[in-house]
Amino acid sequence: MATPDVDAIKNYLLSLQDSICVALSKEDGQAFVEDEWQRSEGGGGRSRVLEEGTIFEKAGINFSHVFGPGLPASATAHRPELAGRHFQAMGVSLVIHPRNPYIPTSHANVRFFIAEKEGADPVWWFGGGFDLTPYYGFEEDVVHWHTISKQACDPFGDETHAKYKNWCDEYFYLQHRNEPRGVGGLFFDDLNEWGFEKSFAFMQSIGDHYIPAYLPLVQKRKAHVYGDRERDFQLYRRGRYVEFNLVYDRGTLFGLQTGGRTESILMSLPPLVKWRYDWQPESGSAEAELYEKFLKPRAWL
Repeated sequence: MATPDVDAIKNYLLSLQDSICVALSKEDGQAFVEDEWQRSEGGGGRSRVLEEGTIFEKAGINFSHVFGPGLPASATAHRPELAGRHFQAMGVSLVIHPRNPYIPTSHANVRFFIAEKEGADPVWWFGGGFDLTPYYGFEEDVVHWHTISKQACDPFGDETHAKYKNWCDEYFYLQHRNEPRGVGGLFFDDLNEWGFEKSFAFMQSIGDHYIPAYLPLVQKRKAHVYGDRERDFQLYRRGRYVEFNLVYDRGTLFGLQTGGRTESILMSLPPLVKWRYDWQPESGSAEAELYEKFLKPRAWL
């Protein structure tokens, strides 16, 4: 099995962060603010945030590359073979919170992990994906999202899209709410069985297909008229996003457990959010349609 080329992965991730920032900044008309940071235990990153834009209320795109002599016990509990190994973890993670409730929130992440010890083969894998969280459902938008998701997977085998689409539906699920976070997309983790070259190519395909999947939805819905009702529902549904990120998200938990930079880890959270006690949508409303038609895993293609 080929030895992972860590420098090639890092160069790709940095260029991916650049290209996504350029595309979204051009659409919004406002630039991202960059914040470079160092981690005292080893490594660092660069966080880029766009706040109070014309289209994006908050958009965060983070690159990180952290390393150290060993992982905390919480990170090795389910992977005992990683104990005592020097590790490196790097990735690009982003969350886009639009201002207009008719534009869905989106998330994407691609990452690489390697743990090494003298006299032993390295343990490494790729992970990532992207998923979509609408507030008001448009079937053609969801079909477009999943069409591009499938195009990202098609060169890697006939079963690849179905496998990672289903994994996304299972992963982005709020068990305590008994509902999915959104309409899914792709999720993969622990990918190394293809060998380095093919696994790396797959990660790149996922990263490169994010903008073609998301930007057309922004452009289609950015002028959609909305009022206080739609805005209020958007803020309520953002609460589900916060709950998932703080309770279940692997990247958030790994970052906090390994002493990562809190500002960068939690930049995924929306600037405004609401919670209500036992709220239910009005029967027959567009808000009810989101629950009845869109927040149900299904074969969109």
